[in-house]
Amino acid sequence: MHFHEKPSTDLFYDTEVVTQLYQHILSLVFAVREINENPQILPNLTLGSHIYNSNFIASGTYHASMEVFSTQGKLIPNYKCETENNLVSVIGGPNSEVCIHMAAILSIYKIPQFTYGSASEMNRKTQAISYHQMFPDVYRQYHGILELLLHFQWTWIGVIYDNDNNGERFIQDALPIFSQRGICFDYIERFPVITSVTDIDKMVTEGMYMYEVIIGSITNVSIIYGEIESMVFVRLFPMISKHEDVAIKERGRVYIMTAQIDFTSFSFQKNEDIDLLHGALSLAVHSKEVPRFTEFLQLTNATYEKGDSFIQVFWEKAFGCFFSASVVDRKEGLSCTGEEKLENLPASVFEMSMTSHSYNIYNAVYTVAYALHNMLSFQSKKKKSVHEVTQSLLAQHLWKLITAMRASIASHINQGFSLRLNHFVKIISFNNSVGETVFFNQNGEMETGFDIVNWVTFPNLSFLRVKVGDIQALSLAEKTLTISEETIIWPKWFNEVGSPFSLCNDNCHPGYRKGEKEGKPFCCYDCLPCPGGKISNQKDMDNCFHCPQDHYPNEEQNLCILKYVTFLSYEETLGIIFTSFIISFSLITLLMLWLFIKHNDTPIVKANNETLTYILLVSLLLSFLCALLFIGQPRQWTCLLRQVTFGIIFSMAVSSILAKTIIVILAFMATKPGSRMRKWMGKRLGLSIVLSCSFIQTIICIIWLSISYPFVDVDMHSMPKEIVLMCNEGSTVMFYCVLGFMGFLATISFVVAFLVRKLPDTFNEAKFITFSMLIFCTIWLSFVPTYLSTKGKYMVAVEIFSILCSSGGLLAFIIFPKCYIILVRPDLNNKEQLRKGRI
Repeated sequence: MHFHEKPSTDLFYDTEVVTQLYQHILSLVFAVREINENPQILPNLTLGSHIYNSNFIASGTYHASMEVFSTQGKLIPNYKCETENNLVSVIGGPNSEVCIHMAAILSIYKIPQFTYGSASEMNRKTQAISYHQMFPDVYRQYHGILELLLHFQWTWIGVIYDNDNNGERFIQDALPIFSQRGICFDYIERFPVITSVTDIDKMVTEGMYMYEVIIGSITNVSIIYGEIESMVFVRLFPMISKHEDVAIKERGRVYIMTAQIDFTSFSFQKNEDIDLLHGALSLAVHSKEVPRFTEFLQLTNATYEKGDSFIQVFWEKAFGCFFSASVVDRKEGLSCTGEEKLENLPASVFEMSMTSHSYNIYNAVYTVAYALHNMLSFQSKKKKSVHEVTQSLLAQHLWKLITAMRASIASHINQGFSLRLNHFVKIISFNNSVGETVFFNQNGEMETGFDIVNWVTFPNLSFLRVKVGDIQALSLAEKTLTISEETIIWPKWFNEVGSPFSLCNDNCHPGYRKGEKEGKPFCCYDCLPCPGGKISNQKDMDNCFHCPQDHYPNEEQNLCILKYVTFLSYEETLGIIFTSFIISFSLITLLMLWLFIKHNDTPIVKANNETLTYILLVSLLLSFLCALLFIGQPRQWTCLLRQVTFGIIFSMAVSSILAKTIIVILAFMATKPGSRMRKWMGKRLGLSIVLSCSFIQTIICIIWLSISYPFVDVDMHSMPKEIVLMCNEGSTVMFYCVLGFMGFLATISFVVAFLVRKLPDTFNEAKFITFSMLIFCTIWLSFVPTYLSTKGKYMVAVEIFSILCSSGGLLAFIIFPKCYIILVRPDLNNKEQLRKGRI
């Protein structure tokens, strides 16, 4: 390829001076002066520095790297005539690309290299011997950003990253980890590559699409992952928003910036507002304010600093003035006096507080100084004087070059010196002037944490960096984030609507669960109410869950309430009603029994087999009373007695009715002439029937108690809000055997009575028995399905109701008609009326 004219050098960084980066130079100079003034560190050596401008481009970095091994003014690598100025270390940065290109040459000579900005993964692996990084492990920064997002529950974010290897590594390594922890991305955009500062329209055009995506997004949080120069492009956003083609109005968002980024700008941005950064959060390598550094900056001026080839260029850009020697071809402009004060500049032009990058440079200079000190002390213990070491290795006068600095290689001896110095750098550990320990881990990275900085801007284009938290230099597995939310100043837009949030949609409140939204990331979801019987007690739960067995969900289905223990008690309305009926029926039964006993010599009592009638009345009385066992808190003894007592007593009552029915038939048959049935008539037959049937039921109950007896139990599932204390029947089969035997006796009584219902009235008790057994069978046949379909304490109520109704039916249809005659119609209670068949 042939060039017809010299290639343009009008590149992005060639024609502009980034005034904010000048503090890096001053921090280097300040550290060198402090060390030279301290006789305890290098008492017989003097540190010096030489600064090269790489212009943030590869060719500039390579040129500067080769120049440090050449005679000053002549680019002839490995040829150096001077012996008084010798290179022992280089500090490079702040851009990772600068470090990569710098290391490609310097690593050949094993020169100790320090990077005070971010570093490339490739660089760290290939230059392990001489490569030392003042920036902590980048994965710790990934983890810190993730913790910050999770702390504020920002799950819907945007990402803007730099178009370089570090940016790609962030996308490939960090974002999958973020996704695993519940973070989703509305957009992932890459900074355009900008090479020319003269074509503002082109920059606006290339950034237009990306900016429209950003401000058109519903996310309120954007991560900016870039290098120190990325801030220049971020500051273009307000310019793009003012462009006539951009109709979307920026509503405000929280920007989270990585530690590599620092405030930088070009001259055409000098008067542009910086409101975009108001309320932003950024990570910064942990730093502290170094004593006397601010005083050093206050005393710095363009006339005092000698040997600084950058200061006049910086001065002109910072103060907007010109030195007399440079006012050629300038039609107008203020003259620089050189006495202007740096503290009068707004922070957007120059900061008086030491930045984290400058702090890294300061520590790097001290690291080299202490490493030299330790190395020389070690050699002196081998009975070699510091003077001999200096003569043989550095030739009389040691000049040290730090940051993109001047160097010299004399021979293989110098390489040996560099290797030894690298060794002492790796094992270095010292306390700097602010009392913090500086040392490197096995990967050559400085062991330190990150500060969380809140940016607060002002209308005069100044700003403050307020430390609001930190990320400790601990294991990634531990929670290392500490933050003070109350001290954070958020962007103005959020101050109006409340604390920042960044979600794809509103949170699902307790009582709801997340439902997948088709075609959307997992951070976007619908909120579905919990199904019946389940709750969710936190925001954004994936699934609802059942309450513990002794709890139940409230109406909002966001809380479990303790179930209350319940049973059919005497105090509640239903218990009072049942108790009243039981007492009433019992008293009525006692009254009838008394009435029968009192009139036991009357024809009506004698004609109806008074012994069986007494047995029936006593059985009915006990049946009513045994219903009391079903009321009140279940105990073990009541559970054992209630069903057994009820079964035996009721069997006695039904068997007495069966005996009455059989005796009615025998009595009718005995009236026929020559009938042999007379010998069966009498009390013995009735008693035999009653005792036999009761005995069979008793045997059934004993078997029941032997196999699986009833016990106190709790029912937690039948009633949603109650724990029901109940008697578990033990063996359900035996329970229904007891009921079945009573039903069998009642059925026989009903059939026999029905068949003889038309016998003459003189002997006819069969009609009343038929009606009573019909009621009895109807009640207990309906009892089974009703009992099985009822839950909780109402199961007991169903059984009590059945006992009272069936017992009351027997009392009403069999006993009451006779009491009526005894009390109301005594005229019918005689033998004549009985013979006439009127009763």
